[in-house]
Amino acid sequence: MPPLLLFPSLLLLCLRLLRAEPLAYPAVISPQDPTLLIGSSLVATCTVSPDFHLKAEDLYWTLNGRRLPAASYAALSPTTLSVALARLNGSKQQSGDNLVCHSRDGGILAGSCLYVGLPPEKPVNITCWSKNMKDLTCKWAPGTEGETFLHTNYTLKYKLRWYGRDNTCQEYHTAGPYSCHIPKDLALFTPYEIWVEASNRLGVAVSDVVMLDILDVVTTDPPSDVHVSRVGDLEDQLSVRWSSPPALKDFLFQAKYQIQYRVEDSSEWKVVDDVGNQTSCRLAGLRPGTVYFVQVRCNPFGIYGSKKAGIWSDWSNPTAASTPRSERAAGSCDPKGGEQNTTLRRELKQFFGWVKKHAYGCSNLGIKLYDQWRVWLQKSHKTRNQVGSSR
Repeated sequence: MPPLLLFPSLLLLCLRLLRAEPLAYPAVISPQDPTLLIGSSLVATCTVSPDFHLKAEDLYWTLNGRRLPAASYAALSPTTLSVALARLNGSKQQSGDNLVCHSRDGGILAGSCLYVGLPPEKPVNITCWSKNMKDLTCKWAPGTEGETFLHTNYTLKYKLRWYGRDNTCQEYHTAGPYSCHIPKDLALFTPYEIWVEASNRLGVAVSDVVMLDILDVVTTDPPSDVHVSRVGDLEDQLSVRWSSPPALKDFLFQAKYQIQYRVEDSSEWKVVDDVGNQTSCRLAGLRPGTVYFVQVRCNPFGIYGSKKAGIWSDWSNPTAASTPRSERAAGSCDPKGGEQNTTLRRELKQFFGWVKKHAYGCSNLGIKLYDQWRVWLQKSHKTRNQVGSSR
């Protein structure tokens, strides 16, 4: 028999053929396909059929294609060769390690899969959210260690708290490797019990039960149509506008928004927490002539009277805009510390003088009026600088 190339696919094919035709087995390995804990030891035997006229000294062993040392062999009979494996490590592949008995010329006589690993740990950190109050997505962590070296199945189960049968989630890996999505047929105003079962060849582990009401875990997609623009010629401000989440437009709820922004050449974000439920905000105190990236996120809360804090959406995609460049003439000096108060009093005097000419009554004394004065003041500075540079 010519030597066989030990590619995994060919090896698996050979093993299937051998198992499909029991009468054609050249040899038998015992135990067949054992499951063992990491650190265990194993003695396996290969017994050759008398029809093949092979002896124990004509045999050798491989594990995952690598020949095992002859020192680990023992001839138990003229046609039986054993191999001793000590302190086994976790399987290199979840489908099992290939232990194969060969004839002297390399031919495959028999094979067995070794499943070496750990029982599953109790899944932890179950978190769930709903995007439209009709669905539910949950994810979890597989335990403190995680890796079992064996194929481990995770099953998300749920039921109404006080009645109803167990239900099994069907759409897995929708939000990562340990997640599942329930697309419909969920009840409102009634708590659910949710848990995860983990199982493999070495055992079963069940998470703690999480209780939740769909209304308490509603989140949204990020706000859409985020626009960032300049505020006239103001050098230190940008205006941010966005649209509320369309998925919840038909539901009674409140919303909180957060904004974060950073300059183009920095990775540090600054967060604005006090946006409230308005869909616009003005960023002030910015650097002139600078590109800023801005993101917005939403937290729907109080849906149908829910008392929970709500869940923040993801951040919107970054939107960029730049503040106007400063019109101060190159080489001009900032006021020194002793002159700042005098400058402030002079500008306030200018502002209130300007208000007398352009405002009628206190009701018009608002941020827009202040902005108009700032623009007028900047233009005045620009004109003075141009006149001064022409002299």
